[in-house]
Amino acid sequence: MQPQIKIKRVYEPPLKKDGYRVLIDRLWPRGLEKEAAALDEWAKDLAPTAALRKWFGHDPELWAPFQRKYKAELAKNAAVADFLEQHRNRKLLTLVYGAKDEAHNHAIVLQQYLEHWYASS
Repeated sequence: MQPQIKIKRVYEPPLKKDGYRVLIDRLWPRGLEKEAAALDEWAKDLAPTAALRKWFGHDPELWAPFQRKYKAELAKNAAVADFLEQHRNRKLLTLVYGAKDEAHNHAIVLQQYLEHWYASS
């Protein structure tokens, strides 16, 4: 069984249908209280490195190279394998993130990476 994986901005209200909520940012989202986030887990180690995050700067023109670089980081990151194994039997995971740009952010890349891994395992 592979979990369904959704993504959602952490600033959107949490819903029961979100399932298991995981914050995937390295830094805590600005202005958000912990209770309001309604998180089950904070997986900082799944986020891009600080260097990659700063390099990207949410510049849409860097989106394609950012995706390649972040996937390369994920492939070398031991925390990813641990996360995948730990959540293998969940029905629904919602990866929550703080970025304003909903079309160009690391949550999209991570969602695709995890879905591909589960589908191929």
